[in-house]
Amino acid sequence: QVQLVESGGGLVQAGGSLRLSCAASGRTISNYAMGWFRQAPGKEREFVAAISRGGGIKDYADSVKGRFTISRDNSKNTVYLQMNSLKPEDTAVYYCAAGSGPHGSRRLSQYDYWGQGTQVTVSS
Repeated sequence: QVQLVESGGGLVQAGGSLRLSCAASGRTISNYAMGWFRQAPGKEREFVAAISRGGGIKDYADSVKGRFTISRDNSKNTVYLQMNSLKPEDTAVYYCAAGSGPHGSRRLSQYDYWGQGTQVTVSS
């Protein structure tokens, strides 16, 4: 079992930045690809970013490409999402997830473990 706990969410003005962290326990995340997803009120959960086990392969949704950066520190069992140039449409609950495949996936079904989420609110 892998337990995931997100942190770093909050309220920020448009154009600002936040850094989300996802701390894992139970097992080392070096065996897992990691992903970030988000869910806005009334919408389905959607893919944001993913990173392979070793960190060499990254994937981003078109809506965040160039603004968000996913990274991982396997020695700290933590994954990060640096979010810059935030927009009101980025407002959502952000979830991290761990999947047993070697590469991150855009599909929710490819992830085995999920955190409880952290709220990000971007004001205009």
